Amino acid sequence: MASPLDIDAIQRALRDDGLDGWLLYDFHGSNPIAQRLTGLEGRHTTRRWFYLIPREGTPHRLVHAIESQVLDHLPGETRVYAGRSQFTDGLAHILGRAGRVAMEYSPHAAIPYVSRVDAGTVELVRATGTDVVSSGDLVGRFEAAWDAAAIATHHQASAALHRIKDQAFAFITGRLAAGVPVGEFEVQARMLEWFAVEGIETDAPPMVAVQEHAGDPHYAPVPATSRTVGPGDLVLLDLWGKCQAPGAVYADITWTGVAGTPTDEMTRVFSIVAAARDAALARVVDAVTAGIDVHGWEVDRAARDIIEAAGFGEAFVHRTGHSLGTDVHGNGVHMDDYETHDDRRLLEGTGFTIEPGIYLPAFGIRSEINVVVGRGTARPSGPLQQGLVRLAPP
Repeated sequence: MASPLDIDAIQRALRDDGLDGWLLYDFHGSNPIAQRLTGLEGRHTTRRWFYLIPREGTPHRLVHAIESQVLDHLPGETRVYAGRSQFTDGLAHILGRAGRVAMEYSPHAAIPYVSRVDAGTVELVRATGTDVVSSGDLVGRFEAAWDAAAIATHHQASAALHRIKDQAFAFITGRLAAGVPVGEFEVQARMLEWFAVEGIETDAPPMVAVQEHAGDPHYAPVPATSRTVGPGDLVLLDLWGKCQAPGAVYADITWTGVAGTPTDEMTRVFSIVAAARDAALARVVDAVTAGIDVHGWEVDRAARDIIEAAGFGEAFVHRTGHSLGTDVHGNGVHMDDYETHDDRRLLEGTGFTIEPGIYLPAFGIRSEINVVVGRGTARPSGPLQQGLVRLAPP
């Protein structure tokens, strides 16, 4: 059983951050971050366990008697409990004199992706005299960061998604040129066929949204509501997927096209969205290149300021971007100063989306790119859309 835990590196990070330990905890799969870090993802467990990585010395395992070997693949000393008094005594024992430990906790649930440990368990830890702080930065460094193999799978998935996007637009164009009706649901079905050909898996079908449906950021076509593409209609494609390989990470893109000549309003809205996207990207690239810390909320603010200044602030109803990982919405830093205030730093080896959008009653436009942060670099993993794709001759 493999675990991505690098104990020595984590202990160095704990000392740098002035923490006494990282206390990982899970019950019945309640903490997927702890499961993934300890190599227990997909493993059936039924009792509470703790794994404490101290800032120095040997880690400690607290496990139930009927699952006493569940953490044996990890280094450390084991303490076994059965009854509830043994459980609380055992927790106090492994914590010892630790004054402050990190857990998957977020004050006031500010960052839900990190807020995995229930309030009662936090109370239990604090009752021992140990304070609990957020493990958000540790998660970003040790769970959300990609190695070279993961980065390679991201680039492979990104290239495949762009090919599928191009096929979808070409399919729509061909149908329009032939005078044959084409609807959202049919395009979505074809795209799923191309996913299979490319060897790309996804947790949900791609979004194909025509005209007013594109004004719904998470619209999902179904046969009963599938809209046919007509002359002058805007078409939004949002597709995400990953390679069919262990440890593969997602790519996630959104492009828009128009069946014919776009209206002046469509062109204007696209230009604003693209400017917001480019401002957010520049905020990341400039900071990373200069070796300056940049936080998720700052990237969101760079994009949101552009859209608000153009008078469309109320039509931009979601964060600017999200972390990417083995799940399409990863546990790392999100580009968010709207739904939350993500004050975590962007770290080397992480990937995320930048995807500002403007959603109006008649249509919506979003431009989504992916960015990978390297050592002193931050680069998009695919092309940036520079104008609305023309799906039929004017």
